[in-house]
Amino acid sequence: MWFSLAPQKDSRVFTLFNIWKMVSGSIVFLLSRCCPPDVVVFPHCVEEVSALTKVCHQHRLPIIPFGTGTGLEGGVSAVEGGVCFSLRNMDQILDLHQEDFDVTVEPGVTRKALNAYLRDTGLWFPVDPGADASLCGMAATSASGTNAVRYGTMRENVVNLEVVLSDGTIIHTAGKGRRPRKTSAGYNLTNLFVGSEGTLGIITKTTLRLYGIPEAMVSAVCSFPSVQDAVDSTVQILQAGVPIARIEFLDDVMIDACNRFSCLSYPVTPTLFLEFHGSEQSLKEQVNTTEDITQSNRGSDFQWAQDAETRNRLWKARHDAWYAALALRPGCKAYATDVCVPLSQLPQIIVETKEDLIENRLTGPIAGHVGDGNFHCLMVVDPTDPEELHQVHLFTERLARRALAMGGTCTGEHGVGLGKRALLCEELGSMAIQVMQGLKDTLDPHNMMNPGKILQPREL
Repeated sequence: MWFSLAPQKDSRVFTLFNIWKMVSGSIVFLLSRCCPPDVVVFPHCVEEVSALTKVCHQHRLPIIPFGTGTGLEGGVSAVEGGVCFSLRNMDQILDLHQEDFDVTVEPGVTRKALNAYLRDTGLWFPVDPGADASLCGMAATSASGTNAVRYGTMRENVVNLEVVLSDGTIIHTAGKGRRPRKTSAGYNLTNLFVGSEGTLGIITKTTLRLYGIPEAMVSAVCSFPSVQDAVDSTVQILQAGVPIARIEFLDDVMIDACNRFSCLSYPVTPTLFLEFHGSEQSLKEQVNTTEDITQSNRGSDFQWAQDAETRNRLWKARHDAWYAALALRPGCKAYATDVCVPLSQLPQIIVETKEDLIENRLTGPIAGHVGDGNFHCLMVVDPTDPEELHQVHLFTERLARRALAMGGTCTGEHGVGLGKRALLCEELGSMAIQVMQGLKDTLDPHNMMNPGKILQPREL
């Protein structure tokens, strides 16, 4: 067990340190500067996580689970200090069952590490949020990404979880060692913890669905004269029943940024990146239907990316959109926000969002997993300009409420964390929030688990 202590004289820090030193004789090193959390611990197994959690429970110390820190809503911020549980040393891939298409992993395993391990098995895990996030962290935030339109989000791909509760109790949400493809046995505890963002417990193992690697894959790029044409094509492709694997939208500002950053040369107009998976014969049918639809909406001829190297370059450019956006305004910072709406509302909300950005002279390239109604604005802002910061805040509030007014959600995949707690109340209503608070109080009666996230602090 490793510790890192901030050089401060908070009595609860030294209480925790002294207790755990007696228990395990841990090695300690000091951080070079004072910043929250008070303590960082690096457990190697679930038993150590449980033992540490019991110490924290006894002394009412806040607990912040940490995977790779790639979340975008402040989910790993130690707003009340406390103990950060860094789970990177728990990095084992366990119990691969090739014939059953499932695998169990510890929280230090990232999606890229898992797929590298699976490379020679003919299987893969397709949920891809872009960043090389930890798989248990992806479960905790209900991550999704570019492949979600075909393969679903983490909610559809988590079979079982091992979770350490706030008092150190270890539970298995679908029963220890169980991995059925479906179940109707009791409450769905697995999906209670998927998306809980560390507020109900620490996920120490997850059992995941795997998929066969498709026989063939092909990617294409298609440009459009307007946002409406591009998004209309997306809706019509899905309505036609095309089992498309990825369909990503980039507006003119985003494609221009990607061209510059990733050395591409696509037309600077609203653009779709598409990918098709299947047999050689099924790909022909998918591509023919999709081409007919895009051309009926004034789309360009497809620019193909058929070999693996070209496809990887294309999707790396999409995943590097954050850095491409930052490069538009050197010295500025980026803030990403996302919403998700029903497909029928997608053209209207993207068009209105573009108009809002232009009217308020804000830099906010749009990129989205439009196949499931989800898109992102990557706001590039000068952190030294209070007025611009205020305008970005107002814009993101308008965007979220625009999505809510259309029957959507304030966050499709980033989560709630700190930034969208008030919007969650508007989205779900007071009674649903009360039920969520009741669940929180039952599983975490002392509000130790990642306090301040998802649910707003209650007035005393």
